[in-house]
Amino acid sequence: MGSLQGVVKRSVAPWARGLRALVLGAVAFAAPATAAEWSPPGPIQMMIAYRAGGGADTQARLIAEELENRRGWKLIPENVTGQGGLAMAAKLRKAPADGTAIGIVAIETLGYNMRASNSDLTLDDFTMLTTTAGFQMGIVAQSARGWKTLADAIDASRDDKPLRFGVMSPKLADLAYVLGRESGARLNIVELPGGRAVLDGIIAGDLDAGMIAGVQSSGVASGDLVNLASAMSEPLVQSPEAPLIGEFGVPFNADGGFIFVAPAGLPDEARTALAQAIGEVLSDPATKPAAFVERAFGGAVLTTGEELDTLVRKAWDDADALMTSASD
Repeated sequence: MGSLQGVVKRSVAPWARGLRALVLGAVAFAAPATAAEWSPPGPIQMMIAYRAGGGADTQARLIAEELENRRGWKLIPENVTGQGGLAMAAKLRKAPADGTAIGIVAIETLGYNMRASNSDLTLDDFTMLTTTAGFQMGIVAQSARGWKTLADAIDASRDDKPLRFGVMSPKLADLAYVLGRESGARLNIVELPGGRAVLDGIIAGDLDAGMIAGVQSSGVASGDLVNLASAMSEPLVQSPEAPLIGEFGVPFNADGGFIFVAPAGLPDEARTALAQAIGEVLSDPATKPAAFVERAFGGAVLTTGEELDTLVRKAWDDADALMTSASD
């Protein structure tokens, strides 16, 4: 198992709380000598589970570039999109477990999406390497609507017509359904391909509100958008005054983040070396990937080894509870 410990910028991500994460100015590495000496036996295929230009794609390509500069490794990014990350997971599962194939995906894929699908993918098909960043999942609307918090939007849905509410995944659709049921909000839930599409719908006026995982930050900073609530178990970094989704009777949340994984059976020294290399890049504020993750997601969140295995297993178990509640 890797011995890398994590650095958290600004605050500990709620989905990493309770794990062995350190709030430090730099990551402390205690990798064994075999990991320090490890290098991939060939070019590394870096599979990206989402479209080009998104948050996962941008951070992955910046990380690949920095790893090439620092380590001399050759990395080949490839977008393998579809099925909420499962298309990438299915392809990665079949790749060699020698460090020449890794992929970046949301933890949601390894929990809710796998459990909800008809595929035979399981957690046992993968080696968990490291998280990179947590989501800043807010419930967002245009400031021009005059709503200050989610309570205002809920009241508007009762007094007027149902809210057109955008989400970007089946898990968030279930979460929105539970929100409407528990709070009495009238929601027409619209699932779109990605947070940018939800944001575009809100800006265009096609949606009244929606769940967005960080790309709303510039609009909130300019005053054009407002985070009505945090869809997580802790306050948003950018809008700490926004209420939590739990305050509206919802016993679930959208805690999560991005994670690098490899095929099952990856040797321990390769697992530790890859996690260490990615962690070094993201913990150095002078690098482009660290700056991007800081700007887009509030800073790096690095969790590896047994702690990461526990984190992903919890996401797998929690998904069942949400699906059961949404089906009631």
